[in-house]
Amino acid sequence: MNLNQVTVPSLDLEKAIPFYEKLGLRLIVKSLPHYARFECPEGDATFSLHEVTTLPQGDGIYVYFECSDLDAYVHELVAKGIDFDELPNDKRWLWREARLRDLDGNQIILFYGGENRKNPPWRI
Repeated sequence: MNLNQVTVPSLDLEKAIPFYEKLGLRLIVKSLPHYARFECPEGDATFSLHEVTTLPQGDGIYVYFECSDLDAYVHELVAKGIDFDELPNDKRWLWREARLRDLDGNQIILFYGGENRKNPPWRI
C-alpha cells in the first residue's frame, strides 16, 4: 500500500488554490467550485481540496510536507508574503518544523525529519 493523496476541506477553492500554489504545489486538476488537486514538487504524492459548506470543528486537520532545506524554504515563503504561526524550530520528537494555517484553518506543518522521520530512537 502507498499513500496516494490527502484531501482537505475548503470553503472557497478560488481563494485556496493560489495559497497552495504559493507554497510550491503544482495545480493539476481544477474542477471548480468543488475540487482541485496538486502535485507535490518532490515524490509521487498529491494533495487535494474539496468544497464544503461547513469546516470541521476542533483541532481540525494537520498536513505535513517534508522539506529538505526547511529554513531556506520558509525564508522564501516569508518573502512571498506567507505568514507563519511558528518559524522553524527543533522539536522534542527530533524533527525541525515550521507551522502555519491555510485560509480555511487547516494546519500545515513544513518539516524536516531526516533519518528520524521514520526511524526515531523509540521506533518499535
